[in-house]
Amino acid sequence: MTFALKKLFLNIGIFSAAMPAMMLGASSAIAQTDYPARPITMVVGYAAGGATDILARLIAKSISEELKQTVIVENRAGANSNIGAEYVSRAKNDGYTLYVGTIANTINKALYKDLRYDFMKDFEPVGMMATISNVLVVNPKRPFKTVDEYIDYARKNPGDLTCASSGIGSSIHMSCELFKIQTGTNILHVPYRGSGPAVADLLGGQVDSMFDNLPSSLAHIKAGTLRPIATTTANRVDALPDTPTFAEKGVKDFLVQSWFGINAPAGTPASIIQTLNQALNDALKKPEVIKAYQTNGFTAPPPPNSPESFRQYAQSEVDKWALVVEKANIKAN
Repeated sequence: MTFALKKLFLNIGIFSAAMPAMMLGASSAIAQTDYPARPITMVVGYAAGGATDILARLIAKSISEELKQTVIVENRAGANSNIGAEYVSRAKNDGYTLYVGTIANTINKALYKDLRYDFMKDFEPVGMMATISNVLVVNPKRPFKTVDEYIDYARKNPGDLTCASSGIGSSIHMSCELFKIQTGTNILHVPYRGSGPAVADLLGGQVDSMFDNLPSSLAHIKAGTLRPIATTTANRVDALPDTPTFAEKGVKDFLVQSWFGINAPAGTPASIIQTLNQALNDALKKPEVIKAYQTNGFTAPPPPNSPESFRQYAQSEVDKWALVVEKANIKAN
């Protein structure tokens, strides 16, 4: 065999060996370019009916329209959203399984000592969806109508007044615990697997009160089946202009703002993250979304609402709630 012929066969061998890797790279690039080529699943860590679920379904519908692909909302409730978060953290990082992160995930990082995921390391932030106020709502059959009356009743009946939440460590629970610290009251916390079941028992009289996320209680407030006492944000919310803030009523330094965002498993390609971020921000500009936010008490995030700005915000929340968990001496396990 001549030297030229040997060289030809050698080159053919090298090319053949390299082909699988080349084809894999090309396939990956095509997959990212064609994204999304099939339905996307957006996992919510709470039961249906709560604020997280309400918002996720609204945004999923709009993102679906933007991407021309179905976006399915899947509820995986339990352990204050940790079950859903862990599930998505282990999912394939191809952009087809997403997670609706909330304030609870940044609280959980300090609250749970045996988490099997790290919210800041195991997820890629896509963007913020909304923020909302919490509102103290009570069963209208109970005798208190104002902040002062609620505090007075709690002090005169220590341990008798109950405060429901969507789960241990949720912003609803933390609002109750911070309120107890600020006012020196003894209120019994009753955790549920989501806001929906908690509100149902509040309506039925099984529990007395709840520092609920505004959207899941708003319809009941308007119907008169729940009585609003005060909101947890610095200013009154547009959806409840006649309901005062706790600050107005003398409970100072008691501010809680719940938030919601979209996250993907760590390692999801930047091009996919950018596609999702653009779809999210375009969805937030839709007239029907703007109207729904006004109706349900959601506030859209300020621009540019980038993945990086969301990452920075989430880290600041991790730091903030670590201090609160320590001060309140709250333990989940």
